[in-house]
Amino acid sequence: MTESAYRTIRLHALGDILREHRRSRRNFRALVEGDVCYTYEQFDVRVNRLANLLRAKGMRKGERLLWMGQNSHRLLECLLAAAKLGAICCPANWRMSESEMAAVIEDFAPHVIIWQEAEVGDTVRAARGKVKDEHCWIQHDSDGPDSYEALLAIQSDRDDEERIEPELPVLAVYTAAFGGRPSAALITHSAVMYQNLIIGRVQGVDESSVNLNSGPMCHIATLMTTLAVFHHGGCNAFIARMNAEDVLKCIEKERVTHAFLPPPTIEQIRAINAEGKYDVSSCWATADAQEYNGNPMVAPASSPWGRNFGGYGQTEVMGMFSMRAFGGSTMAGRPISMVQVRIVDETGQDVPPGETGEIVVRGALVMSGYFDRDRPGEENETRSRDGWHHTNDLGKREEDGSLVFVGPKTTIIKSAAENVYPAEVENCLRTHPAVADVCVIGVPDPKWEQSVKAVVVLRSDASATPEELIEHCKARIASYKKPRFVDFADALPKAGFVVDRKAVDAAFGGGGYPKAH
Repeated sequence: MTESAYRTIRLHALGDILREHRRSRRNFRALVEGDVCYTYEQFDVRVNRLANLLRAKGMRKGERLLWMGQNSHRLLECLLAAAKLGAICCPANWRMSESEMAAVIEDFAPHVIIWQEAEVGDTVRAARGKVKDEHCWIQHDSDGPDSYEALLAIQSDRDDEERIEPELPVLAVYTAAFGGRPSAALITHSAVMYQNLIIGRVQGVDESSVNLNSGPMCHIATLMTTLAVFHHGGCNAFIARMNAEDVLKCIEKERVTHAFLPPPTIEQIRAINAEGKYDVSSCWATADAQEYNGNPMVAPASSPWGRNFGGYGQTEVMGMFSMRAFGGSTMAGRPISMVQVRIVDETGQDVPPGETGEIVVRGALVMSGYFDRDRPGEENETRSRDGWHHTNDLGKREEDGSLVFVGPKTTIIKSAAENVYPAEVENCLRTHPAVADVCVIGVPDPKWEQSVKAVVVLRSDASATPEELIEHCKARIASYKKPRFVDFADALPKAGFVVDRKAVDAAFGGGGYPKAH
């Protein structure tokens, strides 16, 4: 009896953090967006009302909530409400095409969808028309009687305080399409909380921190700091999308200390703020952010991350699991204490230091699998073989124990902060009736690191222009994935039965892929 009671007493999940913040940081700022500001007490009231609304709509433990909109404080409310119910929240990429959105709705099968009209409404409606509509839809940015705010206002703020097992998944993040189809990595309460403590330490997060959610919140790189700041009782500020002027305004107004800002945005900030129009001293010592070191995860210069940034990880392991802030001689640094990492060959055997193999990992940060990928031969089986999570990335270990990321086993194109997998773009292009064969490569780009180029073989009885093929992709996948360039070839070089990508790179100007570090 006593053992059973203490097992329940020891349960601690993501929603419990908010409950304690309401007690111990009642009047601290929790959420800021424009003129909206909520304390932790107000935040918890709103989350309770949303949880009761979702419960009234029939959502139960293990069911799924899909967010289809841009950055907003309401997304964090959705995640915490799902946490209190034992449900799962997925922030979808708002830049998806209507076909991609429809595919996510069908794949994730959410019970409730929170959607947005501004900028993405037409795409959402088109996606809704493509699926069997058995979902509850709630618009978060309207004023009508069925809107998010109106429905929250009529709910009870009672907290049922359901005890949630921390090993339940709470967050789903769609990863890029390794085999042409994205999959939702399911992240547990415990993985989120452990990572929060790690990020809090290395980025110097405490209850005085203010994090600007300027990067897309469908990406784990943004969510890592967002959730760490929440965990430590700091304030999260939100802007709907990345815009340099809006970033500067928010930094000045809210005294921002942390943010996600890729290099192209920093260059815009430097141009706008060259003469110190905005006070950015809470982030940088100079008006044009001269000490910005190229890493998008902006943290105080005095923090371990600010002094020694760098690391390696992936969505499936709740972000980074190896960091320079924990020591080591390489950019990837050493693994943190919540995981084990090995470098293995094709048979699963460890390779000696200095030799390249696949990075495999296990421990408390690893996801609980991909949603609905459990059939034989699918991702959950192939990625979890031998009791380790296989990252599909190549690496090596130095003599001092540091990790080196060599590159993905599956070719990846890096365009600014976005990952583009050639297989996904190739699959899209193959649906065009004029395309017989295609190889998508990355070409160096002075601004975006790489741009996407498609090398296309046309059917003998068909024709197509580069512009037509680019538009074909733009209508079906996110705009940043579409080819910027299209070249035509009579045939693609082959290595055995597959396309020789290195030969295509050499012939058509490929290069600039993520480098070893």
